[in-house]
Amino acid sequence: MKHLPDTKIRLLFVLAFFTISSSLFAQAKPDALKMYREGRYEEARVICLNELAADPENMESYVVLVWSLQALERYGDAEVYARKAYTSIRKDPRIIESLGELAFFQGKNADALAHFREYVNLLPDGARIGSVYYYMGESYLRMEKLEHADIAIRTALQYEPKNAQWWTRLGYVRERASYWSLSLEAYNMALGLNAGFTDALRGKERVEARIRR
Repeated sequence: MKHLPDTKIRLLFVLAFFTISSSLFAQAKPDALKMYREGRYEEARVICLNELAADPENMESYVVLVWSLQALERYGDAEVYARKAYTSIRKDPRIIESLGELAFFQGKNADALAHFREYVNLLPDGARIGSVYYYMGESYLRMEKLEHADIAIRTALQYEPKNAQWWTRLGYVRERASYWSLSLEAYNMALGLNAGFTDALRGKERVEARIRR
């Protein structure tokens, strides 16, 4: 058996060392998305800020940072970072959708609708499309645009037809618009999915009392 020259042995040792070190570093590197999914939002926030300090154009870090701040109900801070990512890097659909939600939670209904429409135009079948239409419906409801709210929530339900909360809100929109039979129909749909859903039960009672008058 031939012996390897000392230089080759040293080279193999160095390569093995760096391979193992790189592997250990990769394993030890904190995962912000994993932290976020585990509900460890503050830890995810800190990791993302450290990542952005090293790479200010890391869109993935911005996305998880915005999500984490939103989960922490720090809507203003989340909006600052989302707008920075939107204007400085690219118009990522995840950031656009987050800007819509952040505006919604801060009561900025017109801004929320503008961002949600942009998301729909970019990703008409995106992963968040049902929620986007639902939030659009709630925004229209706040603005007393009941017909628009009805259409938006009905569209949301096309994507998530088994969402009892959304059926209940559709019932409420129709109740506000004095569409009693359609409102009752929506409340019944909600109760068919969740027989003990309190808001739907109360809504149904109100509408039935109104119909009996």
